[in-house]
Amino acid sequence: MADRYKSVLLFGAPGAGKGTQGKVIGAIPGFHHCASGDIFRSVDANTQLGKIFFEYSSRGELVPDDVTVKMWRETMEDRIKLGAYNPARDLLLLDGIPRTVEQGQIMDAQIEVLRIVHLGCDDPQPLFERLRLRALKQGRQDDADEKVIRNRWDVYERETAPVLAHYPDELIADINAVGTPAQVLRAALEIVEPIQTENFVTFED
Repeated sequence: MADRYKSVLLFGAPGAGKGTQGKVIGAIPGFHHCASGDIFRSVDANTQLGKIFFEYSSRGELVPDDVTVKMWRETMEDRIKLGAYNPARDLLLLDGIPRTVEQGQIMDAQIEVLRIVHLGCDDPQPLFERLRLRALKQGRQDDADEKVIRNRWDVYERETAPVLAHYPDELIADINAVGTPAQVLRAALEIVEPIQTENFVTFED
């Protein structure tokens, strides 16, 4: 489908640095970053989707995949209307979505995945420490608990890691997430910059 959003998935476990890299690269003209957290924060509680979202979230339950994808689609349509995202000019960086195989299947009709930047590591302990320090810095004591962090990792391994198998192996580019933000950024840019250049018309500010 020609009207699918040309996209790169930023993929990795909690603490891998998806958000950090997405925000930095998304600030460069020609790229647009969209994180799952942005989607949920933008939900209008007065809309039908918003009511459904808050109905589940208020009970501490996961929002159904089809509802999550609809919220994402509405978010993207709003950004296009506001001029924040131009599908003809910007390479879309998706961070945290699709989060399940079903979400990936639903989104196949709406995104053309050109590459997957997989921020991985052999030893999860450094990522646990990152999450703990981030939670303490943000004043979220509960999220700094080792059990909570390990549970997030288990959920990722069970529900999100299998999403990689939904896409061809040749789309996946592995980056070592255990490095300085600048080191990871350099590796990520080496992957996404050629894709942006090859698929979009260059322009001058």
